[in-house]
Amino acid sequence: MPWWSWILIWIALIAVSLLFYVLLGIRLYRQGMAVLKDLGAASSKLGHLAVAPSPATTGELQHSTQVEPGAAVFASPARMRHDYDASKSSRREDRRQRRVQRKHDRGQPQSLRDLDLN
Repeated sequence: MPWWSWILIWIALIAVSLLFYVLLGIRLYRQGMAVLKDLGAASSKLGHLAVAPSPATTGELQHSTQVEPGAAVFASPARMRHDYDASKSSRREDRRQRRVQRKHDRGQPQSLRDLDLN
């Protein structure tokens, strides 16, 4: 085999591998664009669900004062413990009320600890 045939073989191999990488890149780009398009469609469909109800529409205010982000850094540990315990007991009471209502709606017997007989 003459020496120039090896040069042609290597040029052909390099050209085929470059063509493969280009086609692979185009395919990857198209798939990425399809994913981004689907993500945009899904976010536009679910965008209206992410709107939180304002306190005026719910009829009740959770906190009368707005807490600034980062305010906990400068607050006293006793105040933070009180806020944590109050929030925890509020969540626990909300869960208890939902459980009592759910059992009432289903006609199931109530647990004595849920009836708040204190």
